[in-house]
Amino acid sequence: MTSAPLPALPYALIATDLDGTLLRAGDTVSARSYAALATARAAGAQHIVVTGRPVPQVRHVLDGLGYTGLAVCGQGAQVYDAAAGTLLHSVSMDWELAEVALGKIEAEIGEVYAAVNQEGVDAEMLIGPGYRMWHPHLPTVRVHRRADLWAAPINKVLLQHPELDDDELTRVARGVVGHLVNVTMAGEHTVELQPPGIDKASGLARAAAVLGVPPESTIAFGDMPNDVPMFAWAAHGVAMANAHRELVAVADELTLSNEEDGIAVVLERLFA
Repeated sequence: MTSAPLPALPYALIATDLDGTLLRAGDTVSARSYAALATARAAGAQHIVVTGRPVPQVRHVLDGLGYTGLAVCGQGAQVYDAAAGTLLHSVSMDWELAEVALGKIEAEIGEVYAAVNQEGVDAEMLIGPGYRMWHPHLPTVRVHRRADLWAAPINKVLLQHPELDDDELTRVARGVVGHLVNVTMAGEHTVELQPPGIDKASGLARAAAVLGVPPESTIAFGDMPNDVPMFAWAAHGVAMANAHRELVAVADELTLSNEEDGIAVVLERLFA
């Protein structure tokens, strides 16, 4: 007597953004979301974090999850092995290109405030004059001159404008320097410049290849425009109820907000 074949997994890879998606207030993951992810892993699926945060700003979250897999960090610039504590892949941004981009943007809309994420697993976030850090629990170092931002290799530049909102700043920056760098909105007060060709899709594709999982076996969860490339790469994109309208427009499904365990609701349905 032969045994019945095991049912196929609905998705072999679960890609989750962190801020506004998996994380609740205070960088916490609810017990329900934790349990839903554990159930999916027990069924054979793999969970991969795909975040705009660089490695130094995400390790405490990964440690709290007991996370030992790969994580795509730095908006796709880094693939991090959480178990080994090492970078498998990393792309730095040329500081001269960053300066040129900032100069062109400022020629269009006046002074912008800038910060950078440095390259490496123990690197720092440097904040230039005028830049306001909206996540005070994350460590930063303030510098007195913009030139000090380039003291060590970086992987991205973060922008703020004293008057323009995030959508308008993103629109203007793309129009002025979109041919030079990747411009994305990653969250409230978080407009970013990265090397061309680097985004969440490129990072996720690299990590998924290591894991041996194709895009057609991947489900992705997110909330901001920087998740749009990831949704385009994955077979199924789920936007949170709190998601930006640009992401909602390309999502395959809308779930509850991050504070209401929107990821868990979907995973409980798929892996019940």
